[in-house]
Amino acid sequence: MTSLKALIASLALAAVAAPALAAPETFKLDPNHSFPRFSYSHFGYSTQLSRFDKTSGTITLDRAAKTGAVDITIDTKSVSTGSSLFNEHIQAEDFLDTARFPTATFKSTKVVFDGDKPVAVDGTLTLKGVSKPVTLKVTSFHSMPHPMTKKDAIGANATVTVKRTDFNMGKYAPNVGDEVTIDIAVEAIKE
Repeated sequence: MTSLKALIASLALAAVAAPALAAPETFKLDPNHSFPRFSYSHFGYSTQLSRFDKTSGTITLDRAAKTGAVDITIDTKSVSTGSSLFNEHIQAEDFLDTARFPTATFKSTKVVFDGDKPVAVDGTLTLKGVSKPVTLKVTSFHSMPHPMTKKDAIGANATVTVKRTDFNMGKYAPNVGDEVTIDIAVEAIKE
């Protein structure tokens, strides 16, 4: 009987000492609050800022295991520069070529955590049919129940700088800056 009590006590202790196993959580991007923006130097006169109005995707996080996945699709035809004339210009073959490449994608290969928060996301950016490895720096991350939907939600901001010449969009470089900073603000609701 003493050995049975010892076995039960050992199993109980092992269960308490074992790390909690949390299942990965998947969040669907909120299209009304998820907008990739991009900025670049325009002949040195100013920094131009534009965005894409249609973005979809998912973010999966397992905070206990410190792993995750990000899969985002951007409708490049939804580019919004503030000028309908320039929207057409930037969708043309020399730049986004949206007739042939109506989407851009980012697919993660690794999510880097500091404690229980993601701080960087390594992955592949595909733009105009060209795929390049990039690292998004996560500048903010927040997780809590959404005050309106009452569902678990996350929000983040991330940034990366790429060269447009690497994606076959080098027209007017270097007069129009080759370096393009991409900032993405996302909010996502748990599925």
